[in-house]
Amino acid sequence: MAAKIKKGDKVVVLAGRDKGRAGEVLQVMPKEDRAVVRGVNLVKRHQKQTPRQEAGIFTKEATIHLSNLALADPKDGKATRVGFKVLDDGRKVRVAKRSGELIDG
Repeated sequence: MAAKIKKGDKVVVLAGRDKGRAGEVLQVMPKEDRAVVRGVNLVKRHQKQTPRQEAGIFTKEATIHLSNLALADPKDGKATRVGFKVLDDGRKVRVAKRSGELIDG
């Protein structure tokens, strides 16, 4: 099956502590059905000191389940579902159900 959410996509969070926030997908883990989104689901991690890195508390993005994400419509930025369409030249592209806009160029 083709991926509905890919690295680099703009997405909106549908559920959880960050509901309504938007961000860019940094990484997708299809086997776990999870993704890392810039600025969303931030957690604090304690880091031991190593020869390369200082000790301290760092904030980083944790993964979020794909079911809690929706693609942001290219037209208005609101959450939309993703459909697929085969073009005349045989390419299969993603389409925003909300506006009908093509997501892939």
